[in-house]
Amino acid sequence: MSTLPGFSLYFVSRCLLLACFSLAVSDGLAQVPAHKKVVVISLDGFPAYAFDDPRLPTPTLRRLIHEGTYAAMHPVNPTVTWPNHTAMVTGVTGATHHVLFNGLLERPATGGHPVVEPWRDKDVMVYAPTVYDLAHQAGLTIAQVDWVAIYNAKTITWKFPERPDPDGEIEKDLIADGTATREQIADFDESSAAWRDQIWTDATIDILKKHHPDLMLFHLLNLDGMNHHYGPMTDASFTTMAYVDSKVQQMLDALRESGDLERTAVLVVSDHGFRSFHHAIHANALLKERGWITNQDGKSSVAAWIVPEGGSAMVYISDPGRKKALMPQIHQAFAGVEGVDHVYDQEDYAKLGFPTAEASDQSPDLFLTAKEDYAFMGGEEGAVVTPVEQRGAHGYINSDPKMQPIFIAWGAGIRSGVKLETISNIDVAPTIASLLGLKMTHIEGHPLTSMLK
Repeated sequence: MSTLPGFSLYFVSRCLLLACFSLAVSDGLAQVPAHKKVVVISLDGFPAYAFDDPRLPTPTLRRLIHEGTYAAMHPVNPTVTWPNHTAMVTGVTGATHHVLFNGLLERPATGGHPVVEPWRDKDVMVYAPTVYDLAHQAGLTIAQVDWVAIYNAKTITWKFPERPDPDGEIEKDLIADGTATREQIADFDESSAAWRDQIWTDATIDILKKHHPDLMLFHLLNLDGMNHHYGPMTDASFTTMAYVDSKVQQMLDALRESGDLERTAVLVVSDHGFRSFHHAIHANALLKERGWITNQDGKSSVAAWIVPEGGSAMVYISDPGRKKALMPQIHQAFAGVEGVDHVYDQEDYAKLGFPTAEASDQSPDLFLTAKEDYAFMGGEEGAVVTPVEQRGAHGYINSDPKMQPIFIAWGAGIRSGVKLETISNIDVAPTIASLLGLKMTHIEGHPLTSMLK
């Protein structure tokens, strides 16, 4: 990643965060009840409005709602996977944790366009202390299976990551018991989404039964993929929701068999909701049409580039010397495009929950949002707006009720029969901390005390 003038600000803010984190840890060490455990199950792309449909085939989740606490959650911007999973473990928005993509945006030194790199270490991506960092410092054990923005995190005790290693401890367990072969683990990305969800479930069960972690973070992806491909609340979506519901039941069965069920709080969450759309906005095609992207004699010149996120898109101007002139021009160009709902300038970032350009090199120069039935997609050739077969997208502005995901809490320390109003997903981390007997400080969220015993 190129070094920017704001690097010193990153360093200073990181040091201040770590200092505050150390104080929070020292406050929490003496409060840890050894008997309490928390399992967080994230069902990627599960919209809260799904429970309004009586056809929803999720008996396990409906039972947990009946016996525990339920709420729709307000996500953070942008309403995509990594920023919102990070909000749920830090208790802060992207303005503080700085995760705005499913990875780290790398800006080229000269020419070319920004690229989002997913497999970067957590320590260079997440600019806020996490609840699992706090739990680790308090002497608790933490496990993660397919969690995000957590690559090479030093505070994780057991792991089975999104890209597993055949020589990893949990991976070797699954190979030894015949759940998967070494070749299947090595070629994990090449398998089906349903198989990956099953193997992640098997890995979680292995950890729960053999290692009894105090905090487990578990993430399933299949539903998100089906909703993208076919659209939410379609037959494919319903079938996948029934499938992930069965994975939740497997987690409960594993906790019962491990002897830990009676002392475990189970949180079933999601990162964002979903919308269907039938029109694609190819934003970079407009930049090329206006001459801001050129290809000549095999060489590309990129004055500006747009990273699409479905219901929104991030605009990055490559040449700092042209930024002042280009920003109003690009703003005006997109303000009149079919399907574009709003163009946000950096003055709007505080209310959006984005970091400033001075605080983070991830911050976009402009932020675009799409109207209902439209979504931003890749491509720099052809028409700017095209019709497409029904698909699904998230990434829309977080005030959109369709972007609200689920929150279910059940088990040890959770009150029964509680229906909360819409909560914020930045409340999840401090609630996890409270269940573990810890306290997070210097955060924006707060513990959901009304649902706790």
